[in-house]
Amino acid sequence: MADSVIQTVSLSKVYKGELEHKPVTALVDLNLEVQRGEVYAFLGPNGAGKSTTIKLLTRLIFPSTGTITIQGKDIRDRYALDRIGFMPEQPNLYGYLSGREFLDYVGAIFRMSRSVRKERAIELLQLVGLEKGGERAIRGYSRGMTQRLALAQALMNDPDLLILDEPMSNLDPIGRKDVRDIILNLKEEGKTIFFSSHILSDAEMIADRIGILNEGRLVQVGTMSKLVDKQIVSTEVTFEIAPEKLSSIIQKDLTPVQQENRVMVRLSDESQLSELLESVNQSGGKIISVIPQRKSLEEYFIAQLGRN
Repeated sequence: MADSVIQTVSLSKVYKGELEHKPVTALVDLNLEVQRGEVYAFLGPNGAGKSTTIKLLTRLIFPSTGTITIQGKDIRDRYALDRIGFMPEQPNLYGYLSGREFLDYVGAIFRMSRSVRKERAIELLQLVGLEKGGERAIRGYSRGMTQRLALAQALMNDPDLLILDEPMSNLDPIGRKDVRDIILNLKEEGKTIFFSSHILSDAEMIADRIGILNEGRLVQVGTMSKLVDKQIVSTEVTFEIAPEKLSSIIQKDLTPVQQENRVMVRLSDESQLSELLESVNQSGGKIISVIPQRKSLEEYFIAQLGRN
C-alpha cells in the first residue's frame, strides 16, 4: 500500500542448526503492514519471534524467504534505512564514553555537522531525563539510564520511523511513563513507531494497532476496540456505611471487601447496580465510586495464546 511505512510479504526465518541441533523456524509467512503515523505494538510471549522480526526489519539478519519494504524501498536498497531510528532490546553501548560523547558519535555516523549534533545531543539528553548524567561514563549508568540513552540515540537522526525493541524494559514506573509520553509526542509530530513489548498495559495505553505473534506466526491484528471487547464484564462499587448495617444491604451472592467503614463489592450483573445503590442510600451510606470493569488486553492476550 502507498501509505505503508513497513510492509513484509511471506517473511520467514529459519536458523540453521549447528552440529547435532536441528534447524529452528523463528518466523513463518509474516505479512505485516504498518501505516504512516501510527503506533504499532508488536506483542508475543518470549520466543515468539518478535526480536527476529525486528532484526530482519533493520537488516541485522537476512530472511530465509519473503520480502521487506521500508518507506517504499526494498530493504536491500542502501537508502532504505536512512530515516530509521533503532533501539535494540539489550543496548550494548561504549562504556568508556559519556552519554553526550556517545550521542555525538552517533550523530557523526549520520554525517551531521559538529554544531548540529552538539545541539541535538543536549536536546535529547534533556528529553530522556539524562541532562545531569550526560557527562558521566556510560559504564557507570544503571540499566534504566542505559535504556534512556539507547532511546536518545535512536532519535539522533530525527527519524521518520522508529523501531524499538522492548523500550520500556528495565525502567521504573516513572521511566515507563516518560517513554510513553515521548512516543505519543513523536506520533503527534507525524512519526511512525513500531515497538515490541511484554508490558501489555503500556501497549494498551499508547498503541493505535496491535499485532500478536505466537510461535512465529501473526495470529491477530487490529485496533484495541476491535480486539478487546468493550462490553462491561463487572462493576466495582465502593461505599461507606456503618458496619452494623452492612448485612442488611449485601446480597447473598456478593462477597464484600471491608476496611472499617469502607466497603467494596464487585457486581457481575449490571441489573444489581441500581438495587445496591438504592440500598446504600436508604441505609445512610455514602457512595464513593462506581467503576465499570472491561476486559483488558492482558486477558485477551492470554486467551489468544491459549486458543492458538
